[in-house]
Amino acid sequence: MVIHLLPSTRLGPPRAGFVVSGKIGNSVVRHRITRRLRPLVWQRLPLLPDGTDLVVRALAPASTASSPELEADLDAGVGVAARRAGIRLGAPAAETPGVPS
Repeated sequence: MVIHLLPSTRLGPPRAGFVVSGKIGNSVVRHRITRRLRPLVWQRLPLLPDGTDLVVRALAPASTASSPELEADLDAGVGVAARRAGIRLGAPAAETPGVPS
């Protein structure tokens, strides 16, 4: 997968978007990839500074990758993208009761 981090002056929490090309497979395959990536990305958003946009572009191998492989690729990609964008990743905020982590 390819990860892009875009710092901005936008106020508010970090947000994420997904790009899964039609070349990867039919809509069932593309939506399955997005459903598998969404919770992994959700867990990492608190590490990003406010106003940051995270874009995850899935490549064809994501359709057959295991969850640990997706997680490792996502972590590596976020780390590289953060260094390139000059973004310092923080520690996750403490869990607040009633708020999903």
